[in-house]
Amino acid sequence: MTLSAEPGLALACTGCGRVLGHESPLRVRCPQARPGDDVDHVVARPALREDAAWPSGGEAHPFVRYRSLLYSYALARHRGLSDAWYVDAVGRLDARVAMVDGRGFAVTPLLRAAAPLHEAEATGTLWVKDETRNVSGSHKARHLMGLALVAAVEEATAEVDRARPLAIASCGNAALAAAVVARACDRRLLVAIPSWADPHVVARLQALGAELEVCERAPGDPPGDPCFHRFRARVAEGAWPFTCQGSENGLTIDGGLTLGLELADQWRAEGVAPDRLFVQVGGGALASATVQALQLAADLGALPRLPSLHAVQTVAVAPLRRAWRRFAQGIARRLAARGRPIDPDASDAELGPALRAHARGPAGAAERAHAASHRTEYMRPVATPGASVATGILDDETYDWRVVVRGMTETGGWPVTVDEATLLRARDEGEHLTGLTADATGTAGLAGLLALDAEGAIGTGETLAVLFTGARR
Repeated sequence: MTLSAEPGLALACTGCGRVLGHESPLRVRCPQARPGDDVDHVVARPALREDAAWPSGGEAHPFVRYRSLLYSYALARHRGLSDAWYVDAVGRLDARVAMVDGRGFAVTPLLRAAAPLHEAEATGTLWVKDETRNVSGSHKARHLMGLALVAAVEEATAEVDRARPLAIASCGNAALAAAVVARACDRRLLVAIPSWADPHVVARLQALGAELEVCERAPGDPPGDPCFHRFRARVAEGAWPFTCQGSENGLTIDGGLTLGLELADQWRAEGVAPDRLFVQVGGGALASATVQALQLAADLGALPRLPSLHAVQTVAVAPLRRAWRRFAQGIARRLAARGRPIDPDASDAELGPALRAHARGPAGAAERAHAASHRTEYMRPVATPGASVATGILDDETYDWRVVVRGMTETGGWPVTVDEATLLRARDEGEHLTGLTADATGTAGLAGLLALDAEGAIGTGETLAVLFTGARR
């Protein structure tokens, strides 16, 4: 989160530093962004005020329990709306969501299981955050609920064109979440989907009134996901990015924070501090929001430390590893120039832990600054995306890559890529361990755990954590 002159409220671009203010939070693209400038323009809120404290309430609704840490709440109070107004607004919107989806938001369960480690003597504990029974069957609705609350504040305090359509690009869970929340808000939603989208998902989107645009990948197209390009075209035409991609609407991270904030409370209640957290990554918003929330919890004294973060992608589409590797090697080379040699050609499992003590120092700061203004040196679309059973993480590029890469380097983690056999094993073993019927995307974090265990990278007795994020349909 970037500091600004107005802590807790003003929006700023983390790529170029431009402060946007807060007068119109529905404008979420950096005005300095230019095609080909290679700056990683991502609009985000600043750090919280110095007097921020960890919420002590035990409200069942996460957007009420953690409201003091959310941008939508800070904006509401700045605009003169009361705490009671905000709590009522959450309740009214949640009731409409429940009418559409059959359920509203609540703090989701944390389950304990025996870690499925390869070596019999390597006993460990596994903690599973269950998002499969959340609104629309995944964590994605958290992001869209956060955006809907920002829009509700704006509607209550300014002139808003409700005829302006909402837009998203998605192959599944994000589109379903957007369609549920958009229907609850009585707003028009444009959805760019791939030609291979699940027919059950397509039918549900149509039943919710979403306007679908099927996008084919064709020879001669510009690099990147054709659905993403169609989405950006709709935004350029005036649609509001109602998306789970933080690069396209930085405020989508706000609602996503609630998952990590819940995790911190639940880990604290259980008296555990996991050694590693495995998070599946497509566009990156889930991992970005989770690591930022856990960092908030650590900063406010709710967590003693952060677990090592491992972002998990399928070998079919894994742009994040290249970005992390380039970033990690950059820090190592800067440290070598300062007389602190760390081999930049070491393996991921060696390089990740070695950088933990240095990632927040001058070398890490210098590499972060370089990455913000030289995006394509680190992150670029995969040239030829493959197919995978984990369809929800087949993004051509990781849009929220910088926060995720920083989270891994600062916690001693590194990215993990998994094959199809491991993804299928994780799906089946996840159901056996927990009784949850999550899809292969939703259990991809567990696949990353299995892959690291097979490499012998997990120690005896480690406490491990994963997120199950998508129900099997």
